[in-house]
Amino acid sequence: MGKQAEQRFDRQRFNLRKLNEPEVRERYQIKITNRFAALKNVNDDEDVNRIWENIKENIQTSAEESLGQHELKQNKPWFDECLGFLDQKTRAKLQWIQDPSQSTVDILNKVRREVSRHLREKRRHI
Repeated sequence: MGKQAEQRFDRQRFNLRKLNEPEVRERYQIKITNRFAALKNVNDDEDVNRIWENIKENIQTSAEESLGQHELKQNKPWFDECLGFLDQKTRAKLQWIQDPSQSTVDILNKVRREVSRHLREKRRHI
């Protein structure tokens, strides 16, 4: 797994749509204001990285308490049935990358057509 993918999973995602609700937005603003008021007492000689960690932690804690976590979308039920077809397409593409001959190109195009046809049919019958 690449570094970007790892970072994507490690990062907390908050439900920012809740900020459109006036009560939630006001509650979040109050929590942030209270937390930053407590940070004003920080010494100037304290490490910059530690100060940043405090700020980051305060924002994340306030967001967690006020907004909650963002729920990831679940795959549509028909999509789970199609994973085998997508794997077949991936294998055909890898085979073409390893051996870019005309026969592997033909196989790849055939598999792509079959997968597209299957996905189109599944979406229609939802």
